[in-house]
Amino acid sequence: MGEWVERIAEGRFSGRSVVVTGAASGIGRATASRIAREGGRVIATDLVEGALGELAEEVPGIEPVVGDISSADDVARVAERAGERVDGLANIAGVMDDFSPVHEISDEVWERVFRIDVDGVMRLTRAIVPAMLAAGRGSIVNVASEAALRGNAAGVAYTAAKHAIVGITRSSAFMYGDRGIRVNAVAPGGVATGIQLPSEISEFGMGRTGPFMGTMPPVATAEMQAAAICFLLSDDAVNLNGVVAPTDGGWSVQ
Repeated sequence: MGEWVERIAEGRFSGRSVVVTGAASGIGRATASRIAREGGRVIATDLVEGALGELAEEVPGIEPVVGDISSADDVARVAERAGERVDGLANIAGVMDDFSPVHEISDEVWERVFRIDVDGVMRLTRAIVPAMLAAGRGSIVNVASEAALRGNAAGVAYTAAKHAIVGITRSSAFMYGDRGIRVNAVAPGGVATGIQLPSEISEFGMGRTGPFMGTMPPVATAEMQAAAICFLLSDDAVNLNGVVAPTDGGWSVQ
């Protein structure tokens, strides 16, 4: 296969407002940038103020909102900034666990992963959906993971959290499908995002998952994942609802 090249679809998001979390880096940054370059207004949120500000300076159409999606007050600020019309929501922000199995998992790691990866997604979605219901249309894309498809790609906390994202996606797709709101998810495999791992990794967990990690296809770029997310957010995916797409280079079929 030849080298992949990003191809911008001019005007695909013209007149649309999209909220993107985790927008300061990695998949979130690539997604926010692409939506804006395709004509959209992007309410971009992240905790990292400097990098978020740099993105807003580089790409017209980015409106930065520094905030923590696990904070009710910050979620309210993001929703307020988005306003009465929100056409899309990309729930991308997330953290990794330390590969601990259940007999080793600490309350601190478990609670942090669920607070951000699950509770944050639920709270922001809860805040944004009323605007979509009022408009009778909208598209939501959640970022799950290879760990949402199997049990040997991460520790128990991240695996459980990403399985929960699949549940949120499918429940919401069913609940709102007849109201013009589509809810889908992507399940990435290895992606070059620079995601930070905890300083201490479970030796037990890595001993079990390590051999499987060795079967991973070539690592994708953040822009590759953004291409799939933007497709699902756009009207090009009009007939897709409740889909969990393995954007993993075929890893899930091994």
